[in-house]
Amino acid sequence: MITADEGSLMTDAIVVDGVRKRYGARYALDGLDLRVGCGTVHAVLGPNGAGKTTLVRVMSTLLRPGGGRVEVAGHDVVTQAREVRRRIGLLGQHAALDEELGGRQNLEMFGRLHHLGARHARVRADELLARFGLADTGRKAVKRYSGGMRRRLDLAASLITEPEVLFLDEPTTGLDPRGRAEVWAAVRSLVGGGTTVLLTTQYLEEADQLAHRISLVDRGRVVADGTANELKALAGGDRIDVVLRDGGQLGTAVALLPLTRAEISVDVDRRLLSAPVTDRMKALAGVVRALEEAGVEAEDVALRRPTLDEVFLRLTADDEPAEPAAPAEPAAPAKEAV
Repeated sequence: MITADEGSLMTDAIVVDGVRKRYGARYALDGLDLRVGCGTVHAVLGPNGAGKTTLVRVMSTLLRPGGGRVEVAGHDVVTQAREVRRRIGLLGQHAALDEELGGRQNLEMFGRLHHLGARHARVRADELLARFGLADTGRKAVKRYSGGMRRRLDLAASLITEPEVLFLDEPTTGLDPRGRAEVWAAVRSLVGGGTTVLLTTQYLEEADQLAHRISLVDRGRVVADGTANELKALAGGDRIDVVLRDGGQLGTAVALLPLTRAEISVDVDRRLLSAPVTDRMKALAGVVRALEEAGVEAEDVALRRPTLDEVFLRLTADDEPAEPAAPAEPAAPAKEAV
């Protein structure tokens, strides 16, 4: 298994150069570039139709790219597809489990599909059940599992062959906060062991919590890439938010700030004004003092950094049509025998 410490041998687990994929007259991927470092979590965010799922299908050999180059774990996804499949795991948006079988039986079945001997498959199933906190429920039918338990079992199944690179396509969709936290803990454990994770998600908090780097994708291209803090800086840096007790004093409060009205956002319904700041503590003290001297009563004053939601809305378009369903193409799913 490749770890981040072996960067001298391979610094990038995934390399995508100018990849294209077209459906009819429309490009789902339009010259997209991406680098994913070994032993990291890299999140791909974007609106519906941005190309996220198509990108995962190309990287996992389920779709052939129409142009460009894609390498995963040092192997080309077109000319060395079999080698790629031996080194990856894939967790799709929907669980690939047999509801009537128990958790252990499901894992043993996946092990046998990957040509593990019967004994090896049983040992590996027990290892994964213990790793994901499912040892006590291994004999229970999957249809009796909670949502979080099913997703953890599905994640365990994708790791049956100890993949170097794991693709997670919206892994926590539909889970409650407890189930989502369980999956997050499992992902952190995997990366701690050296696995590289490519994560697509609709939950911006998920990317903020898990990812070492984040790529924002829109219209088939990466429009921004960096750490969460680097991307948040694109939304304008730190801000101070002031909620007034009396919304009728918003105009007075705005006039107290040494900024142009274009720099200050006002939400009348929430009695909120928000303004950019440079020196955080100096700005906080100055605003509080100015409000007190003017007799303007604040219900809450807080410093905050921009959220990924704000970056997402600023950098992505909102009028893109939904991503078309990919036509069926012959390929071996990552969990099947190769």
